[in-house]
Amino acid sequence: MVAGIVSAVVNTVAGATLGGLLAGPVGLLAGAMAGLVPGAVFAGAVATAGVYPRGRRGFLLFLVDHTWSLPNTVLGAVYLALHLAAGHTLDRPGSRHACRVNVVEPVWARYATTLGTVCAGSGPRVQRHEDTHILQARLLGPLYLPLVAANYALFTVAPVWWLWHDHAGAPINRFRRYFEVGVYPHVWHEAHAYRVQGRPPR
Repeated sequence: MVAGIVSAVVNTVAGATLGGLLAGPVGLLAGAMAGLVPGAVFAGAVATAGVYPRGRRGFLLFLVDHTWSLPNTVLGAVYLALHLAAGHTLDRPGSRHACRVNVVEPVWARYATTLGTVCAGSGPRVQRHEDTHILQARLLGPLYLPLVAANYALFTVAPVWWLWHDHAGAPINRFRRYFEVGVYPHVWHEAHAYRVQGRPPR
């Protein structure tokens, strides 16, 4: 319960701070409201699913998620709120003491997707892969999302991955496959996660 309350407060303060910096007093209020709604949803999941266990591990990861990695946690809170608004289901057993929030339904049928500490559509066959993204975000903090975006942009317009891509096993013969089996599995955070668990799309 305490973790949920602290999480809601931190998300609200983060929204208010950003809004205040961008638009003054009006932005402060708008940002606080924008942070409060997803923050409250995320806090509810943290509290009711027992996401962070008592003890050193739970405390340290909660602290990282709400300080150094706060931008990722805020994005994850928004992501979770959108899932629940769409009628998706919180996976409480999968979230309990996992230091992450799991949602049962995926965004896309073939893929699990993780933003911040929120995993959607994950399961035993891909959970270590998704947990690797959470670790990457925790290590890199506010640098994580810009580095991911920059790599996607670079590999889209300058496909240097073409030099080491497995063209026989994963041929790129349609526009969609340029992104699905070309850009996507070669960006640094996905290449790292696939080395931990799973096989890139073919």
